Amino acid sequence: MFTNHLKIAFRNILKYKGTSFISMLGLSIGMAVFLLILQYVRFEKSYENFLKDTDQIYRVTLEMYLNGELQMSSAENYPGAGPALAKELPEIIDYARLYNLGYKNNVIITNKEAQPQPIAFKQRRFLYADSSFLSLMGYNMVMGDPSTALASPDKAVISEEYAKLYFGNEDPIGKTLHLQDDDFNDELVEVTGVFENLPPNTHLKFNILFSYKTLFSRFDRAIARYDQSWGRKDMYTFIKVRPGTDPKELEKKFPAIVDKYNPDLKENNREDRLLLQSLTDIHLQSDLAEEAEANGDGRIVFFMQLIGLFVLIIAWINYINLSTARALERAREVGIRKVSGALKHQLISQFMIEAAVTNLVSLLITWVIIIAVLPWFNDLAGLSFSVSHFVQPWFLGAMALLWIIGSFLSGFYPAMVLSSFKPVSILKGSFKNTSGGVLLRKGLVVAQFVASVLLIVGTITIYQQLNYMLGSDIGVNIDQVLVVERPGIAPRDRNAFNSAIDVFRAEVEKHPDVKAVSSTVTIPGKQREYKVPAKRLGASDNETQILRFNSMDYDYMDVFEMKVLAGRAFSEEHGSDRDTAVILSESSARLLGFENPEDAIGQPLALVQFNWNPIVVGVVNDYHQVSLKKSVDPMIFYCTPYGGEYYSMRIETKNLTETVAHIEESWNKAFPGNPYEYFFLDDYFNQQYQNEQRFGNLSLVFAMLAILLGCIGLFGLSGYTTLQRTKEIGIRKVLGASTEGIVYLLSKDLLALVLLSIVLATPLAWWVMHEWLQNFAHHVNVSWGIFVLAGFFTVLVAFLTVSFQSVKAAMTNPAEIMRTE
Repeated sequence: MFTNHLKIAFRNILKYKGTSFISMLGLSIGMAVFLLILQYVRFEKSYENFLKDTDQIYRVTLEMYLNGELQMSSAENYPGAGPALAKELPEIIDYARLYNLGYKNNVIITNKEAQPQPIAFKQRRFLYADSSFLSLMGYNMVMGDPSTALASPDKAVISEEYAKLYFGNEDPIGKTLHLQDDDFNDELVEVTGVFENLPPNTHLKFNILFSYKTLFSRFDRAIARYDQSWGRKDMYTFIKVRPGTDPKELEKKFPAIVDKYNPDLKENNREDRLLLQSLTDIHLQSDLAEEAEANGDGRIVFFMQLIGLFVLIIAWINYINLSTARALERAREVGIRKVSGALKHQLISQFMIEAAVTNLVSLLITWVIIIAVLPWFNDLAGLSFSVSHFVQPWFLGAMALLWIIGSFLSGFYPAMVLSSFKPVSILKGSFKNTSGGVLLRKGLVVAQFVASVLLIVGTITIYQQLNYMLGSDIGVNIDQVLVVERPGIAPRDRNAFNSAIDVFRAEVEKHPDVKAVSSTVTIPGKQREYKVPAKRLGASDNETQILRFNSMDYDYMDVFEMKVLAGRAFSEEHGSDRDTAVILSESSARLLGFENPEDAIGQPLALVQFNWNPIVVGVVNDYHQVSLKKSVDPMIFYCTPYGGEYYSMRIETKNLTETVAHIEESWNKAFPGNPYEYFFLDDYFNQQYQNEQRFGNLSLVFAMLAILLGCIGLFGLSGYTTLQRTKEIGIRKVLGASTEGIVYLLSKDLLALVLLSIVLATPLAWWVMHEWLQNFAHHVNVSWGIFVLAGFFTVLVAFLTVSFQSVKAAMTNPAEIMRTE
């Protein structure tokens, strides 16, 4: 019996080639979209799952309050927090701290013993780690003991990739690397271990770990600074708790420990709250200051899940609609089978097998589609999936499950409808589709286009918000600004280094297309949260404000084209600026109680953290240090002509190649031996919107596919509607009906369903996108124009789809119609 049903299934697929092709095309596209998104979502949710005991590992984060108001939430913590928590709380098995020096971007690590010449690279992905870090996290070691590899000063463990990079095929254990930066001019570190290359699904991406105790030799009193200090927060702190520990209950014990180890906070109306963040939640749920790298976005992953589900459901609806709509064509077949003795369950089995075969063939086509579009999908989503990802057991299992569920959901209702036909009515020729079946098909069409309109409105809103962020005035001009990072190999003597900087400036400015050069600790787009408490001199502690602390040299205003609202910029003509002067941003001046920018000029401030009372010499406009996702931070600037990590140059781009070459020549003259790397600041700043750009691109593609699927179903339905009304069309044509009238007659019902879909989707789409936009400090509004555009586009595409069948029927010779009918 099964073999017979299978033969009939293939026979019907071949007999109804057009319908079968439409059904399979829709199912294949829908399942391909769903499975690609499933792979993407699984990857995004898999961060850190290659580690053991992730349910016991937490990151200790920090919230800082001043006068009861939250000032900053940071992924970093105090060096003393980890040791104190482990000492005071028996629930904590172990702790580990990481110091991220990679933000400085000026560290060069060299194998000087390599032959035929030393191997040197500028490094960013490295950390200083407590000796317990490797064991706590459970990284797999290829060589070395994880419990002792980082126990002593001047030790390092490296990845397999870097072992090959620096030492080739030699055994790296016991070999020496040279660390060069502005603190360690030439520090020797011994390689004591090699760990497996880290997979991409981790928020901590490093290739080298230095022992934490190496920090203790950086300067006098370094042990107090890096080991037990509660003064400066710049450590990632991880703890491992005993099985069964409730993190919320554990957090309740933290305030007493903070009060014990940092008692001065309350005296200054400050409060620090330590919080626990699950290791596996960091990538999608965390957007704190000082993250190790830009994380993903859980909201985007959730929306992608919905998009994948919508597209799949649309494809299934297509199949249901087309299967039930062609009931008239299958009615005589069912009637004859029933008269011949076929039972209802046998007919149901036949139609279910037919659905299963259609879904199976579609699934095979789906796999081919996935492999074909994989490179394009990787580019669009910023991923690096290979074919091997799509033959893993879990993925093949998901495909099998999708086949089973799809076969049942798309086949059960058509099977029930077709098997329920009464043979007497069928054979008499009096059978018609039931009103209930027609109503269901209309409801499914409406559901399809509701989902499509949601995707279109969402995509337009995403692009509007993205264009708004990319096109907004951020308060500084970052166009045509070329940036070079500070050299890693520099003279140990500070005066000699300052002289090298002066040489670089002078050489660069000889080129007529270089308009100005500025040296700064940070640049717009750099996620660096260094904030300080400040108040007017003599004001009470209740008037203290937290301000972002930033540097500015004499040419900063010219490079970034900021506006001086009152007073002046820093100037070499005022030699005391480096010691006694600060500049405020406009919002900082307001926070400190100055009604007008002019009122702040000449006023002394108190920066208690530095025991410094500088004078305000200028007020400048606010600008966005980071993206428009966040509010503008009030800032205070100090003057430092030589302490910068970045050299920013405003250039003319008409002779770009020549200008870049001149800057490189100037660099090599001032800083010999340092690699020359540059980037443009606007590209760097806009990397902060990478998640939104990818989301927008994916949404656009999938919204178009959703419309395509909806139109495929609409095309098939309009064809069957036309077929059912063939005799009516012929009679109307004989009686003088115009072509336009026939087109209107055949199109109006389906287009009415599309209009109903738009009406139903509009309030839901508005609510969803309004809620999404609240995640941005600066955002567009959801305007009615978006819905007009989405509605017009949907109706236009639907009309073109339906009218193709309608015009074809209306243009048919009525004599041909009446003869066949």
